Amino acid sequence: IGIEGTERFLSPGKGRGLRATKHFKVGDLVFACPAYAYVLTVSERGGHCECCFTRREGLSKCGKCKQAYYCNVECQRGDWPMHKLECSAMCAHGENWCPSETVRLVARIILKQKCQTERTPSERVLTLRELEAHLDKLDNEKNEMNDTDIAALHHFYSRHLNFPDNAALTELFAQVNCNGFTIEDEELSHLGSAVFPDVALMNHSCSPNVIVSYKGTVAEVRAVQDISPGEEIFNSYIDLLYPTEDRIERLRDSYFFNCDCKECTCKSKDKAKMEIRQKLSTPPEEEEIKQMVMYARNVIEEFRRAKHYKNILHCELLEICELSLEKMGSVFAETNVYMLHMMYQAMGVCLYMQDWDGAMKYGEKIIQPYSVHYPPYSLNVASMYLKLGRLYLGLEKSTQGVKALKKALAIMDVAHGKDHPYITEIKKEMEERK
Repeated sequence: IGIEGTERFLSPGKGRGLRATKHFKVGDLVFACPAYAYVLTVSERGGHCECCFTRREGLSKCGKCKQAYYCNVECQRGDWPMHKLECSAMCAHGENWCPSETVRLVARIILKQKCQTERTPSERVLTLRELEAHLDKLDNEKNEMNDTDIAALHHFYSRHLNFPDNAALTELFAQVNCNGFTIEDEELSHLGSAVFPDVALMNHSCSPNVIVSYKGTVAEVRAVQDISPGEEIFNSYIDLLYPTEDRIERLRDSYFFNCDCKECTCKSKDKAKMEIRQKLSTPPEEEEIKQMVMYARNVIEEFRRAKHYKNILHCELLEICELSLEKMGSVFAETNVYMLHMMYQAMGVCLYMQDWDGAMKYGEKIIQPYSVHYPPYSLNVASMYLKLGRLYLGLEKSTQGVKALKKALAIMDVAHGKDHPYITEIKKEMEERK
C-alpha cells in the first residue's frame, strides 16, 4: 500500500493531495498507475488493440461482432470480460448502438466493482469509491446529462449488468465526469477514456511539477520540475494555453474549485497571451478588445459544436476558422492565444483534408508562440513539433523535419521517458531520412 517516494496528506485549502517524501529531478518517474477501467474510443477501432492499446497493422478482429480488434488471442481473452458487455449488444442494436464513451466506461467500472472486492494496483493511495463527485454543485444541465447517461446505460447494458440504484449511478457518473482521464497518443489524438484513482489524488496547478503521459493503458507521472521532499505534487487538469480568467472559469465549471496557484495570482503570462496587433494607426480601445475577446470565446464554442454536426463539410469548418482569424486579426496579434486556438483548429482540418501545405503553414505560425505560452515541458508543444516534423518529412523537407522532431524528442524524453515506444518510433522515422 502507498506509493514509494510519496505520501497522501491533507493539503491546506485543497483537501487531500499527494506530496513527495524524497527528491525527484526533472524526468524522474514519480509513479505509474494502471487503469482501473478503460475503453478504446470507437473511431480508433482497427488501429489499436482494444486490450492493450498497442497501435499496429494487421490486428485480428473479434469473430462475433467484427468491431473489436486485438494483437493476439491473449489480448482477446484478456479483454473478453469487458468486451462481452458490448459484443452481442452491438450485434443486436446494429446501427443504433451508440452509447457515449462515458457510458461505456461506467459500464466497465460497474463490472469491475462486481468482480473486484480487493484494492487494485490502481488504488494504492486513493480508492475509486473515494473519488469526489461534487453532487451538491451540479447544475441542471449537468444533472440532465447524468440522467441521459443513466438511461443509455440501462438501454445498452441491461442484459449483462445488474445496476446499483439511481442514486449510486448518479454518483458514479459524477465521479467519472470529474475524475476521468482521456488517453491520448503522441500527437494528442484521443484514444480512449479511463479512470486512474491514484493519479486523480493529485491537485491541480497552472504551473504543474509533473506531467501525465500514457504507455498503453498505464498512466505514468513524471517530474517536469525538481521536487523536494515535503513539496506537494501538482498536475495540470486543463490546457494551459489560455489566460488566467479563462482557466479559472474552466476549472470552476469542470472541477468546482477556485485556482490560487502562483500563475493565477501573478498572471505573469497573460500580457503575452493577449497580445494586441502592433502598428495599428490607432491602438484599440479597452472596450473594443473586450468585445473581441467575447467574440473569440463564442467562436471557439461555435466551432467546437460545429465539429460534431453530422453533415458539416470540412471546407465549411475551415471557413469558420479563416473568417474568425481575419476578424480577430484586426485587433489581435498572430501570437494571441485566441488566434492560435483557431489556427490550431484550422491545422487539424487541413490535416484531415490531407492539405499538407496548409497544415504546415499553420503549424509554422503556431509553434514559436506555443513554446512561449506553455510551460517548458509541455505535451502540447511536443506534439506540435512532432506534427510539424512529420509534415516536413512527408513534404521532402528532411532537414527541417529532423530538426523539428529533435525538438519534440527533447520534451518527450522528459515527459514520456527515454525508453517509451513513441520515442523509439520517432527515432526510426529520423534514421530513415538521414
